Order: sequence, then C-alpha cells, then structure tokens
Amino acid sequence: MNTKTQTLKNALNTNLKRIKELLPSEDVLTYVFQTADNVDCALVYADGIVNKELLGALIARPLSALSLHPLKTETERISAVEKTVRFPELKRKEKIEDAVKEILDGNTLLLVDGLAVGFILGAKLLPTRAVIEPPTDVTVKGPREGFIEDVKTNMSLVRKRLKSPDLRFETLKAGKRSDTAITLCYLHGTVQNDVLVQVRRKIGEINIDILPDSSYVSAFLAPRPNSVFRCIGTTEKPDVFTAKIAEGRVGILVDGSPIALTVPYVLTEDFQSSEDYFISPFLATIFRTLRFLALFIAILLPAFYVSVQTFKMQLVPLGLMLTIASSVQELPLSPALEMFVVLFLLEALKEASIRMPKYVGMSLSVVGALVLGETAVSAGFLSTPAIIIVAFSGISLYTVPDFVETGSILRWLFLIVSGCLGPFGIVLLSAFLFVYLLTSDAFGMPLLAPFSPLSRHDLRDTVVKYGLFALHKRPRIFRSPNQTRLRKKGETDE
Repeated sequence: MNTKTQTLKNALNTNLKRIKELLPSEDVLTYVFQTADNVDCALVYADGIVNKELLGALIARPLSALSLHPLKTETERISAVEKTVRFPELKRKEKIEDAVKEILDGNTLLLVDGLAVGFILGAKLLPTRAVIEPPTDVTVKGPREGFIEDVKTNMSLVRKRLKSPDLRFETLKAGKRSDTAITLCYLHGTVQNDVLVQVRRKIGEINIDILPDSSYVSAFLAPRPNSVFRCIGTTEKPDVFTAKIAEGRVGILVDGSPIALTVPYVLTEDFQSSEDYFISPFLATIFRTLRFLALFIAILLPAFYVSVQTFKMQLVPLGLMLTIASSVQELPLSPALEMFVVLFLLEALKEASIRMPKYVGMSLSVVGALVLGETAVSAGFLSTPAIIIVAFSGISLYTVPDFVETGSILRWLFLIVSGCLGPFGIVLLSAFLFVYLLTSDAFGMPLLAPFSPLSRHDLRDTVVKYGLFALHKRPRIFRSPNQTRLRKKGETDE
C-alpha cells in the first residue's frame, strides 16, 4: 500500500482502519473516548513506550470537557483542540505516513472525528538505564558520567557542558526499517564546514535496513572500513566528547548506542586519557610516554624474541642468551610455533573471560593463567621465557585500551614475519605500516597528524603535555575558523 499519497480523512473510523492496516501489531493500541458533546476522539500509541498517565491527565480528561459542536469551521475546532490539550510537545500531521512514523518513534497520535488532521503528542516514556560511569573508560580523577542508549539523554549531557548558543544539534534518519536517529553535534563558527558537509553526505548515503549501533555508522563513514587502523574516534564520556567538539570536530550520537563518534580522528587520541587533563602536565607527559613505550613493547616483544631465537642470538647479552637456551633446548616446538601457541592461549582466555559470567570469568582467568601455564611448563610443552614475554606483552597492550584490537592484530603480523624473515621481516613490516599511516587520512586529516604533516603548535598535546595556558589556541590541524579558545583579559573571539 502506498502511504505517501494518503492523507487523513474527516471520518475517525476510516482513519483508524487505515492506520490499523499499516500497524497490525498487537502492541499498537487505540483508546477511544468522547468530548462533552459526544464527538469521538482516539489516541493511537505503541504500548510500553508512552506515558499513559500524561495521556489521561493532559489529553483525555481536558478533551472530555470540551464542546466542539458550537464551533462552525474546521479551523476553529483544530484551534480549540490545540488550546485544550495541555501538552508542551504538539504538532500537526496530515499524511498517514508521517503519523505512522511518529507512532513507531514513541509518540502518540490524537484523532478527532470531523478533523482531517492528526495531532502528534510527545509523550515518550522509553526504557533507559541510569547515567553511570562507563565500564570501558574508568578514571581516578575527572567526571564519571557516561553516555547511555537514549540519544535525548546524551544530548542533554552535552548541552549541560556546552551552554552556548553556538552548539547545534542536527538530527538525521537512517535505516529503512529501524529509522534510527543520528544526531550531529558541533559548534557553529568553530567546526570546519567541509567536514560537516562530508559527514552529512555520507550519512545520507546510508542504505541499510537496521542501524542498531554507532559501529555501523562508523563503518559507513570510514574511507577505509577494512583497515587495521580505525579512522573514526569513539568515546563514552560526555566530557571527552564535548572537549573534542570544542576543538572544532563533529560529534555523532546514534540512538540506541552509548558510544559516540567524533571526526576527524588522529592516532594520538588513543594515547590520551581524560585523566591527563586533571593532573599536572609533568605527570601526564610521563604517563603518555609510558603508554607509547608499552605499546611498542606489546607489539614487538614477542616478534623480537622469536627472531632472536631463530636468527640472531647475538642481539641479547650472553647471560640472557644462555638462560633462554637452557629453557628451550628440549622443547618439541619451534620458537615461532611456541610463541604462536602461547599467544593463542592468551587471546582465548581473554575472549572467554569477557563473555563468561563475571565470577566464572575471574575463576577462569586464574585457572588459565596459573594452573594451565604452570602445567605446560612442567610438562616441557612450553618454556618459561615465552610465557613471561606473552604476559608482559598482554599487560603492556592494555595500557592503551582503545588500541587493543589493532595492537593484537599487529602483534600477530609481526610474529609471523619474524618467524619467517627474522629481524629483516620486523624492519620491513614496520616500514610498510609507517608508509601506510603516512598515506591514510579521513575527512582530510592524516592519521599521523600532527607529526606528519608536522605542526609544531599541536605537538604540545601529543606525547608531551603542555600546561593549560600554553594550549590557548585550538589544534591547527583541524583548521577551525575560530582558533582562540583561551582568551586573555579584554580579548574577544576571532
């Protein structure tokens, strides 16, 4: 049935019949009542996602005391209904298609016999969870609020922190069946217009039935969706989200997802923690340096160990070389295969611990790490150095939580090339990845910015963290029209 050309009629029963044909589901309910002079009215809504108390107190009860017969014209009756209904969110709809979409979105449709128009009432009461600290981004210092699955609540958390008339929310729809709301957040006059236009265009090109999460939107926005390195920033913290918007980026909130997206994205974001901005710059610099070093150790240490054993034992001191040699001399597996087995056990334990119930997962981690590891060493199946190196690599990788998936893949790649080509393979793969990152960009932003292309000003908030007064300008790599964010006395906006 083509609903695009159908409009509401004057007859209430005809309208209800046509809406029921389009929405035959049992959870779409109809409540019929009468005005004071016996004019039939009906409320159509989806059960479970509307506030029925508001519908009774602010709509049904006032209309039951209204008399419509003394009003001669349809315009007068429409005006009387709108004045009688004590509801802040009220709008008119004349097309059945629009009315059906509003009902499915959680709003309520009011129909009055004799009026060829429907009144949409915003009486949503969607089930939501409380605003709590996000489990994926725990901080010792700083705000503890996190986004939830309701886009309206997330918008309010952003507005709470950016009380500026320049903060704009722009809602788009995607998903032919889910009709998911995607809200763009940006500061007018601060965001680069070209980036905003690109984001709008890419979201408008999304053609999928269901859009359940922001990861789907990220896949459509990313220029290289199959890349090992992600090109879209993610966060669950409103304070981080608003800080990135204030730098001149575009934020994206997806209804049904607690993970917000930000573009453009640079690789150094993964090494920055929200806690860095609530401690001294000196400590923040130390922690960031630690994260950079830990990531390199996590990715390269297993590969270096295998290449040393297989090709170049001279790369390690003599005492350490003798210790390793005595530990592996009777092992049945080659160095590369042994490291492969230990890494596989680590990844399997990690996946099992995440997906098992909480207390069972903790027990599984203890059993896997202590019992299984100790038994494998005692049986001569694995060596102690291999287990120590993999454990150290795993711990180091989790110092950068946002890079865990990418780091795990890179660790496997380096292990494979080191087992085949030795140190030369490690150098070759490192060069390939470096060239790949140099040529990768998203929304005109190179992933290695501000290192390449070099921006000396923006280096103040990368590995080294400068103080607040040294960051009085926004990052130049985002090309914001308004560069000043910390103003001296008497200084105005650019």
